[in-house]
Amino acid sequence: MNLNKVYLIGRLASDPEFRTTPGGQEVATLRIATNRVWSDRNSGQKNEATEFHSVVVWGRLAQIANQYLTKGSLAMIEGRLQTRSWEGQDGIKRYRTEIVAENLQLGPKPKEKTAEGGNKFTSEALPPPPAQKEEIPVINEDQPIESEIEEAEVQLKDVPF
Repeated sequence: MNLNKVYLIGRLASDPEFRTTPGGQEVATLRIATNRVWSDRNSGQKNEATEFHSVVVWGRLAQIANQYLTKGSLAMIEGRLQTRSWEGQDGIKRYRTEIVAENLQLGPKPKEKTAEGGNKFTSEALPPPPAQKEEIPVINEDQPIESEIEEAEVQLKDVPF
């Protein structure tokens, strides 16, 4: 049995690029940034690295991404890796590995500052919902992910090969 499954939780590095193919299929391209934080064993200094991922979203998910996501939005993507190849104008074969989204979960709604300095959720920043009523899953930034597992350091003796 084989498995090609990717889960990403990150923020959009730019607004979605939405277009329609000549065949009429809607597609959006997303750039998602994820980061990783770790401490150096010797110095104890915190380090951080950011990765940027290309995500391709098709059909209704592309419409939702285009309607609700903007640069900086938090989103969770579930999908699969796919590598495309093409020959450039210079005759050199090029490759690109992307994540093809199969599921999309939106982050919290944008917040609006109140006169008292607190945050208030607003729906005025969002475009009107689609005509058909559709439940769109949302990530709550203040709650831990149910399947969140504490990271433990992997010991070399624990690796089975």
